[in-house]
This record gives sequence, structure tokens and C-alpha cells, in this order.
Amino acid sequence: MPPSNLARLRKICLSLPQATEVEAWGSPTFRIGKIFAMYAAANDHHGAGREGVWLKSNHFTQDLLVRGMPQRYFKPPYVGPGGWTGVYLDGETDWLALIDLLRDAYRMSASKKLAALLVEGEPATPTARSRTPAGKTRAAKAAPKPKPTSKGKPTIRKRSTRTASARRKRSS
Repeated sequence: MPPSNLARLRKICLSLPQATEVEAWGSPTFRIGKIFAMYAAANDHHGAGREGVWLKSNHFTQDLLVRGMPQRYFKPPYVGPGGWTGVYLDGETDWLALIDLLRDAYRMSASKKLAALLVEGEPATPTARSRTPAGKTRAAKAAPKPKPTSKGKPTIRKRSTRTASARRKRSS
């Protein structure tokens, strides 16, 4: 028996860095501080008879998807005017496209630091994550390592509050 749509959605969302699931308004929501996706069951007032997921997006993406494929995408109640896009979950769901939309929704809600942890082109499932020869994920390998000081502790350089002309005068 194939996994339920909620189980598949949960696996994808929770594989994103620091994503959590919180039940709110009687439905699972996926967050990183802010909500980036919300499951809408067919049998509650959010789903209105059809299972789906509401994703954070911008107005352009929402308009493009809803006008282009109204049988797959919709403008959800409550949050639709804010640009959120609804995706119907059924036998015809394009899960690869949904993964891309979920990653975009995650980036919109995440801090710059968290959003940088997503590696372009890497699947959002924990089992499909590619590994480098050292066993680290690509995101961990790509992150710059701090240079150790003589005491072995990394140095953290703070940006000077002086203006560029004041620094030039002082160094002369």
C-alpha cells in the first residue's frame, strides 16, 4: 500500500533543515518559526471536500499556477489573498513539482542562514540526499570553515564602524 499523501508531505517537509510540524486549527502545519506549508484534509473546512496543501508563495507564482493549471492549483481561503498557493493532493499530484514549491516556500519563510543550507538540485528527502566522499552533505562541505587562532579558537571578525576615509587616514 502506498503511503498517504499526508505521510509523503510530512516526509518532504520535515527533511528540510530545522523544519517542525505543529498542529494548528486542527491541521498539521510545517514551520521554521513561520509557517511555510499547511495540510488541508478533505473532510475539514480547510480542504472543502478535496485534500490539498497550502504553500507560502508570492502573488506572481500563485497567479501563474492557478491560471495555468486550475485543476491542480487553487487560491486557498484565508491566506490566498496574501499570495499563498493551494496544491491538490490526489493520484495526479506531481510530487517533483510540489517538492520545488515546498523548497521555495521554505526559503521565503527561513532566515538567510537556514535558506543557505538548501543545496540547489538536491532532493528534499533524507534518503535521497547525496553525499560527498567524506560522508558529509554537500551543504556542510560548501560552508566555509573559520580559521583557528593561535589558541585554537576560531576568530570572528567584526566589521569596523569607522568610515572608509577614516580608516585610510589612520593607516597612513
